Amino acid sequence: MASVWNDLEGLLEAPSASDGGRSTRGSIKPPSNFNPEEDAADLRKALKGLGTDEKTLVQILTQRSNAQRQVICQAYRCQYDQSLLDDVKGDTGGDLGDMLVALLCPPAVYDCHEVIKAMEGAGTEEGVLMEIFSSRTNAQIRALADVHLEETGTALTHRLKKEVSGEFSDALLILAQAERDESGHLNTEQAMEDAQVLYEAGEKKWGTDESKFIEILCRRSVAQLRRTLLEYKNLSGKTLQESIESEMSGDLQELLVSVVKCVKNPGAYFAERLRQSMKGGGTCEASLIRIMVSRSEVDMLDIRAQFKRLYEHSLHSAIESDLSGDLQDGVLALCGGDDD
Repeated sequence: MASVWNDLEGLLEAPSASDGGRSTRGSIKPPSNFNPEEDAADLRKALKGLGTDEKTLVQILTQRSNAQRQVICQAYRCQYDQSLLDDVKGDTGGDLGDMLVALLCPPAVYDCHEVIKAMEGAGTEEGVLMEIFSSRTNAQIRALADVHLEETGTALTHRLKKEVSGEFSDALLILAQAERDESGHLNTEQAMEDAQVLYEAGEKKWGTDESKFIEILCRRSVAQLRRTLLEYKNLSGKTLQESIESEMSGDLQELLVSVVKCVKNPGAYFAERLRQSMKGGGTCEASLIRIMVSRSEVDMLDIRAQFKRLYEHSLHSAIESDLSGDLQDGVLALCGGDDD
């Protein structure tokens, strides 16, 4: 596991989570013979027949792009004067129902609902917040924030301030303000200077100045940070991730490591998250569904490749071992193929 994060070779040329053309690395490709009225009729029949036909729901919704699913929702509303989303919620349940609802939501709405869910109840699910805010583009975060304001009447940053605290809050709020530089401009001198600042704020001093790490890692562009990671390794002999892991602890450490991993190799980051959701005493279906749905049109092919590289078996085979029934069929469809 360590080798993939310590290996910086080819870093500057590697695909990133903010690449404009990244959707070509998704596993779900919109079918060309798309007929929304026909899909709406088939879904209606599956929902309103004698018992719910979950197989048909899974087959249709996992084989359409999210944009096409929104058109199906409109056709369903026009044909039956009802909400497809409401009908699916009413006729399905459990993890399968959660997956089908996730597929029907526009990406920003789904991200927003996952963030809200992570902040509800007695404790905050910091890991979900880290995953979403570390990996989304500025535009995706702004769209999420717009949905939050529209649905709750409260600014996203205001809600986050009430849920998290300390330096973890400082870093998370910068990410949630969607102010990361996305120009793609690379300044080697700036990277060398930032590497020096980070080295002096961590490895070189007694105690750590976390604010320097937060400011640089949460605001610089992916291209700039990749160059900084190389310069830091040249300067200190250690990777920046190793320094963060040795110098910090708790939620701030985990968040900044997530940021670094998404900068280095987003495919490996999500492969690791998927592995964590499936190993141990039981499967965390909520995490598995969130990642499979949200990355199916983004970089699932990269995630599959990195999963095989890291764990020496395919993501497809891991899903087959952990899930069953219609949920297994749906998640395997989002996976898009077997690499064994």
